[in-house]
Amino acid sequence: MSAAEGPLVVGVDTSTQSTKALVVDAATGRVVASGQAPHTVSAGAGRESDPRQWWDALCEALRQCGEPAHEAAAVSIGGQQHGLVTLDERGEPVRPALLWNDVRSAPQARRLVEELGGPKAWAERTGSVPGASFTVTKWAWLAEHEPEAVRATRAVRLPHDYLTERLTGQGTTDRGDASGTGWWASGTEAYDEETLAHVGLDPALLPRAVRPGEVAGTVRGGHDLPFSKGTLVAPGTGDNAAAALGLGLRPGTPVLSLGTSGTVYAVSRHRPADPTGTVAGFADAHGDWLPLACTLNCTLAVDRVAALLGLDREAVEPGTAVTLLPYLDGERTPNLPNASGLLHGLRHDTTGGQLLQAAYDGAVHALLGALDLVLDEDADRTTPLLLIGGGARGTAWQQTVRRLSGRPVQVPEARELVALGAAAQAAGLLTGEDPAAVARRWNTAAGPVLEAVERDQATLDRISGVLSDAAPLLERGTDAH
Repeated sequence: MSAAEGPLVVGVDTSTQSTKALVVDAATGRVVASGQAPHTVSAGAGRESDPRQWWDALCEALRQCGEPAHEAAAVSIGGQQHGLVTLDERGEPVRPALLWNDVRSAPQARRLVEELGGPKAWAERTGSVPGASFTVTKWAWLAEHEPEAVRATRAVRLPHDYLTERLTGQGTTDRGDASGTGWWASGTEAYDEETLAHVGLDPALLPRAVRPGEVAGTVRGGHDLPFSKGTLVAPGTGDNAAAALGLGLRPGTPVLSLGTSGTVYAVSRHRPADPTGTVAGFADAHGDWLPLACTLNCTLAVDRVAALLGLDREAVEPGTAVTLLPYLDGERTPNLPNASGLLHGLRHDTTGGQLLQAAYDGAVHALLGALDLVLDEDADRTTPLLLIGGGARGTAWQQTVRRLSGRPVQVPEARELVALGAAAQAAGLLTGEDPAAVARRWNTAAGPVLEAVERDQATLDRISGVLSDAAPLLERGTDAH
């Protein structure tokens, strides 16, 4: 291993399923060492994880990084958004964290939207219309179903906040992750007192929002991590904002991320406010905005369909008129939290490969439908769509996105973009640079470009028609809900 050209930094991605850590040369972007450790997520009606698992996984991931982690001058944590972490007076979890894909708070989400002025008022105040994924709805659910847990809570954190606080001993967050709570006002860039009072959440329980480029703290002593006491800790941010940093995104470049959830987003200079709720008006991690649409069902849902069919995930065949809406976990875009999967158009001659292709089509349809709402009106529609996330290297995913979008598709070679974005944020503390400029210097978005093909509008129209016709059934849900 050749010597690093610059100081070393650590970027962390604490996601739904695992924690990954990268040790990166701040001068070149070269990944010097890496590690990864899994988490468990509960099954059944809810989606919960013990936050202490995230810390244990961070310790293990850094242990795997070896000596380079000891030499790091700065660290930053990127993490799954929206999760509700409740801590007691000792800083220990009161109960497992309620994760972003726990949709039990859908009734509370509907009620909160109605009680605080309706969708337009929410969009203007917070930038988003909260759905079941937003933290404010989870707090309302907890207050209703587990009031004893609320009474025991002395601090409320997001997943990346929790790990950052264990590093520094200070309760901090950043504007990117805070903007996904539902209690952060995008117009004033401060916690919204009216919302907090309405849900009975004392603002004293919330972390301080650290400004972009500000040091969140330093690593304190008395822990099992390889960092030296006094190592700089960056603000961190939510996973999508971290990936945007990791790509060095400029305004107007669209991103489609294929993971447990699917997302489309772009950096914008304009504060978003979509009253339909399709686009979440998130802040990014360095002063701009990150309008974003998210689906709950993406790679895991399609893999589940492949498993049910006994097929490899790449074993797709050209479709006929079969439509599959893979809403296995309910859905956020469109807003159908009680939905289940729906199959329409099955014939004697329909093959398993065609069913699998229909699952891909159904998953991509919702994301592309939101893309035009995410992009500013003056965005160049011929700019390549950056395809990232766990599914981005799958041929079936690539070709489905290409066919249904009608755009050129670029697949960055860099793999761990959330952790790279966190590393760029840590590097920015040392160099004084904008982290996105650091990532552009590292050339993280480089990768092959798949040329545009004619858009398959017939398939998009067919899926939209089935979705519209089946809306009452999908909204009603199943007895399991």
